[in-house]
Amino acid sequence: MPAEDLLTEKEYVFKITILGESAVGKTSLINQFVEGSFQEDYKPTLGANIVRKDVNIEKVNAKVRLIMWDLAGQEKYNVIRSMYFQGCVGSLFVYDITRHQTFDNIESKWLRDFKNYVKKEGEYVLIGNKIDLDDERVVKAEEGKKLAEKIKASAFIETSAKLGENVEHAFKNLVYKILRNYGENI
Repeated sequence: MPAEDLLTEKEYVFKITILGESAVGKTSLINQFVEGSFQEDYKPTLGANIVRKDVNIEKVNAKVRLIMWDLAGQEKYNVIRSMYFQGCVGSLFVYDITRHQTFDNIESKWLRDFKNYVKKEGEYVLIGNKIDLDDERVVKAEEGKKLAEKIKASAFIETSAKLGENVEHAFKNLVYKILRNYGENI
């Protein structure tokens, strides 16, 4: 790498949303990604929680500041949710592999909201969370793959926020897809 390239680190700021029904593990995924931690006791997000993390992408000499909007999944927040999408460039759609209803609502609710409120083409990744509860699984991985293809998701990844499995991969996969939209060869 030429010396001048080392001096010109590119910087990006990306607003992303983490979407899905209540209690699918959105906040836990963010906590695992940002802090490497998991909390057993469930506390529902009220409205939105905003978390920042800087990610270095050495492949393209870039620093990406992720502004992650963890949006409440409860019905009572449907009315105000639209304003949270302004400036959003990507999203993780999260469902719980042990609750089929959370999977069913990805296309009918969360993808619809994303497409309605995100002005330009945004990237999104479908996440099947809680694979540590595989013995309680009701949504097969094959169903997730089929839905990802149907909704044209950038990727389908199964994660465990509890164990940290594939969590970093899920977020970085989304970041790489967004960077490509900004002309980066990654």
